[in-house]
Amino acid sequence: MKHLIATALIGLSTTAAWAENMIKASPLSVSETIDGLEAAVTGAGATVFARVDHAKGAESVGKSIPDATLLIFGNPALGTLAMEDDLRAGLVLPLRVLAYQDADGNTQMTWTPAEDLFAGLDIAADAEVVKKVNGALNALTDKAMSAN
Repeated sequence: MKHLIATALIGLSTTAAWAENMIKASPLSVSETIDGLEAAVTGAGATVFARVDHAKGAESVGKSIPDATLLIFGNPALGTLAMEDDLRAGLVLPLRVLAYQDADGNTQMTWTPAEDLFAGLDIAADAEVVKKVNGALNALTDKAMSAN
């Protein structure tokens, strides 16, 4: 039974990893983009749970990677809708957006669209919550670039 549960959890986590992520270019630096996203998230009444500076983490172990910061955030109004359909949505919530410096030095934002995030769960790809989450992610990432 433990093996079955572990296999199911691995399958759920890799579903999102293999998804086609959304990518949006930002004219701002990674830090400015995440600052703008954080302002947009809190301005929309959502909660920021964590800001993870991956480059700083790499530096702490003597490594170097391009600038990359993850913002983890959520809103119970949306998250609860998903979890009412399938409590396992709690495995992929709260939402995450990564801002990073690409190989050309440009700032990009990336996230997993809701239909891929919830793939394998009892949440239809065309469910209202999927549309709302995607709409929120698009609006927040747009606002991130205009908040500064």
